Amino acid sequence: MEQSVRPTPKTERAAPRDGVARHYTFLLLDRFSLLSFAGAVDCLRIANRLAARDLYSWSLTGDGGAAKTCSAGVVFQLNDDLGDPPRDATIIVCGGLEVDQASTKRVLNWLRREARRGAVIGGLCTGAHTLAKAGLLEDKRATIHWENADGFAEAFDDVELTKRVFAIDGNRLTTAGGTASIDLMLRLIARDQGEDMANAVADQLIYSAIRTDRDQQRLSTPTRIGVRHPKLSEVIQKMERHIEEPISPAILAREVDLSTRQLERLFRRYLNRSPKRYYMELRLSRARNLLLQTDMSVINVALACGFTSPSHFSKCYRAHYKTTPYRERGSQAEP
Repeated sequence: MEQSVRPTPKTERAAPRDGVARHYTFLLLDRFSLLSFAGAVDCLRIANRLAARDLYSWSLTGDGGAAKTCSAGVVFQLNDDLGDPPRDATIIVCGGLEVDQASTKRVLNWLRREARRGAVIGGLCTGAHTLAKAGLLEDKRATIHWENADGFAEAFDDVELTKRVFAIDGNRLTTAGGTASIDLMLRLIARDQGEDMANAVADQLIYSAIRTDRDQQRLSTPTRIGVRHPKLSEVIQKMERHIEEPISPAILAREVDLSTRQLERLFRRYLNRSPKRYYMELRLSRARNLLLQTDMSVINVALACGFTSPSHFSKCYRAHYKTTPYRERGSQAEP
């Protein structure tokens, strides 16, 4: 059971200046992420409960019909069908799976209209893709779920993509998905109502480590795979930064003051594969993301991942994934 905790007097001073609750309109896309949406809404609900008044209000909207289904299969009733949000409402696009298909022309036009009216517009999880597709993130700093970052970077090179848990750039807000929506909402609540209220909301959520827009989405690859050797970690990071134009293992070894044989031994010891094999797997993983997330041709995907020969790319891809790049691309249409 939640404990009834009233905010401190310092927090209470920050009631809406005009006595009107700050409104959030959540635009639910088909197959949106439930966790991201629920985390954001519950922060607002808890803030109201702690303040014993409506600091915030919210509504649900979407394209076509009276309901939207999230990626977990739960159905949510909508308040309207892309209607007119209250004046000064903050619009939050809730993305999830297959966001490009869910970003319909009607949704994009509605977002452009609200942007022209000066609305603050944000995107949760893959919602940044919808904002970028609508042209609302041009020359803006933004973030998106790490799984979609490769495709996003290729599709929207006018956006400064970061790997942070959330990003705020003027009147555009984006989060990486998952619990990152909680971090963003706590930041906004702190800005509106004070740090005490944001901390009280976090306590109610049993959320003990509030992240900022400087925190990274993921642990570094060396940390995730358990590598503690500093020179090996440095080489792996160099590989990740040079996918399109791969660097030879000999040069990588020299750049960290190792011999090629020493680098080979480190990769065998910690990763049970050669530097060349590990590098190839990184490039193929990036290629698979691009095939599944973008409309890039197979040839352009190959070039973007350091393969100058389409036939060589196809051969390597088949050896690793047991299918061809063309069949992988076609699998997107399968149920």
